[in-house]
Amino acid sequence: MDAQALKKAWLHVEQEQASFIGWDFSYLDGKYEQEPTPWCYEDLVRRVLTPDMHLLDMGTGGGERLASFGHPWHLVSVTEGWEKNYRLLLETLRPKGVDVQFVGDDQRLKFTDHSFDIVLNAHESFQISEVRRVLKPGGFLVTQQVGDLNGIHLASRLIPDFHCGPFDWHLSVVADQLEQAGFTVRYADEAYPWQKFFDMAGLIYYVKTIAWEFPGFSVTTHMRQLLALHEELGRKGYVSNQEHRFILVAKAPETGWTRTDKKIGAEGLS
Repeated sequence: MDAQALKKAWLHVEQEQASFIGWDFSYLDGKYEQEPTPWCYEDLVRRVLTPDMHLLDMGTGGGERLASFGHPWHLVSVTEGWEKNYRLLLETLRPKGVDVQFVGDDQRLKFTDHSFDIVLNAHESFQISEVRRVLKPGGFLVTQQVGDLNGIHLASRLIPDFHCGPFDWHLSVVADQLEQAGFTVRYADEAYPWQKFFDMAGLIYYVKTIAWEFPGFSVTTHMRQLLALHEELGRKGYVSNQEHRFILVAKAPETGWTRTDKKIGAEGLS
């Protein structure tokens, strides 16, 4: 297939990705594989979540992961900062009794003090002072975050003049900030899992969906880089990428809280 035919096919993938909503990556089924992390976020949540807890899920996306916990809907609140997903949640979760809040700035959550027994946060920025404010004394925070080395293996080959910022968003930094704010860290881990893309359609769809890691990317403007990756795929059978993940389960102090300005961006646990 020549470059023009490839470009036409890849532009079609861009058009398909434009309809992406929620956090549904089923389009990528069979098109890539991802090395699992040593932990399971959902299992760690289930180890501390009980049916009577008031739960806040920050940056819930389309609510897909949240639904897997089967928590009573009337005890659930969610935040979402992407307008497209927010409108979806108003149609799908609000009728079930879920408190759905649009939060464009995670430095201020629209909830009263001590509202929740547990705050869940998968790949969403947050500010410690706000999480501690809305948590009840002794409440739990379970957060899986994307570290600042995420995706640079692919982005450095795809984005001209790619610049990697300072390495200041990783497990030890966040754990230290939580402890300074009075939290007790009950579980912590960090990993750098590999991804392999087996066709260019999957790679392009992924890159367009995680647009903040590939600034300015489009098929039209990045054909030279895409053709180089296409050649690599034909030679190796895949194009590789590397992710950066870390996870924390932390317990708020049993007594009152004090505000802090420290910001977070993302066995015996009880």
